[in-house]
Amino acid sequence: MKIGITCYPTYGGSGVVATELGLELAQRGHEIHFISYAQPIRLTGPHPNIHYHEVEVSRYPLFDYPPYDLALATRMAEVSELYELDLLHVHYAIPHSVSAMLARQMLAAGPKHRKLPFVTTLHGTDITLVGQDRSYLPITRYSIEQSDGVTAISEYLRERTVREFEIKNNIQVIYNFVNCDVYVRDPEAAKRRSEYAPRGERILVHLSNFRPVKRITDTIEIFDRVRKKVPSKLLLIGDGPDRSRAEWLAVQKGIHNDVLFLGKQDQVHEKLALADVMLLPSELESFGLAALEGMACEVVPIATRVGGVPEVIEHGKSGYLADVGDVETMARYALELLTDNNRLREMSQAARLVSKSRFCSSEIIPQYEDFYRRVLARSS
Repeated sequence: MKIGITCYPTYGGSGVVATELGLELAQRGHEIHFISYAQPIRLTGPHPNIHYHEVEVSRYPLFDYPPYDLALATRMAEVSELYELDLLHVHYAIPHSVSAMLARQMLAAGPKHRKLPFVTTLHGTDITLVGQDRSYLPITRYSIEQSDGVTAISEYLRERTVREFEIKNNIQVIYNFVNCDVYVRDPEAAKRRSEYAPRGERILVHLSNFRPVKRITDTIEIFDRVRKKVPSKLLLIGDGPDRSRAEWLAVQKGIHNDVLFLGKQDQVHEKLALADVMLLPSELESFGLAALEGMACEVVPIATRVGGVPEVIEHGKSGYLADVGDVETMARYALELLTDNNRLREMSQAARLVSKSRFCSSEIIPQYEDFYRRVLARSS
């Protein structure tokens, strides 16, 4: 198949999943065309089956806000016609599904009357935050209903979308995934730990885009409690608006020398594989991709019992769940693991097993392929 993929080309979960999906599909012989305003962050290195098409937005004095959605729709239609794409797969409803809908209409009204079905994947904040803004809710609902196929990354997100948007479409749940051959605790990880924990300290990790919803200051609070009882280091992977708050809090608590801000990382798996425990105290997660990536690397997640996270982590077996803001309980769970090697090893292996049995790309990518074929069959 020839598939066009549009996503936000950033470190957010939707962009990561969309890019990894394209890479996996290309490995399976499909021709993938990324269409976006910038090359996706994780799209590194050439691949014969992957092509990137930049969307250029004209900046006329007439426009206070350049109309990216219109430029994207035009580029989608151009690429689809030039390269004879079979379908578009857009990640995030706003504005990508609206642009795909316009591209489909443009091609259908053109001289060749081309049919171009599009699939929309809902990732979370396009529904829980953006879509519920009264100014966006009607167009979000309409673009979802006009999609030729709709997927959601968790049962939680599917149910919330149907309930709050009164969507009549059949939304299929296709979970996020990891490449279990890449996300793995390799034998060299133990040697590389000394780079960050030279005295054999325990290593905790947090991975996010540092937005307020991720509650990164809770991560600092949890680590402060752990560090008082167990020598340890905290690796913070990512960047974003709440980084300065976290830095100040670490300084105020006198733990800044043990809190290491690593910034954005292209090879996330290499850093995750060094850690013992992952802290994810988010206010809301529609899935919890960071938890899954850690689990594949045998890092035990301690997360909040919100959204789709309980669909990924089984409390007490492959990780721990706590209420939002309950830093005391999350710190207690971390200490239980970090002071009991047998328990830590048992849960880290259970976490790896869950990722392999339910969320490996080898399990999930065929689900997308089947979904595409059904959409194409209905649209023919």
